[in-house]
Amino acid sequence: MSSAPSIILVVEDDAIVRMLIVDVLEELEYTVLEADSSEKALEFLNDEDQYIDLMMTDVGLPVMNGRELATQARMLRPELPILFASGYAENIDVPEGMQVIGKPFSIDQLRDKVKSML
Repeated sequence: MSSAPSIILVVEDDAIVRMLIVDVLEELEYTVLEADSSEKALEFLNDEDQYIDLMMTDVGLPVMNGRELATQARMLRPELPILFASGYAENIDVPEGMQVIGKPFSIDQLRDKVKSML
């Protein structure tokens, strides 16, 4: 009997980029929750009945950026692994338990990064 797939919360305001990430993660047999904003992500994070194994967030989100969202997420779920996606990956300093993947990234890079974090 196989275990349940890991649940990944993808936070990306660009609909096309979000769709591509979600498609890849679903092909890799992860369960994906989609959020087009920090506010929507916080709805998932505030839901105590919603399990989340990993949050992948764009850094450049409107209203509340990815770093601010990560801070809020860690207040709600201190152990949550967080993966930032950024076109400026080399310029990002991330706290422990958080990693960065540079945009654009390949399917293999995304697969390997997510697997290493789970």
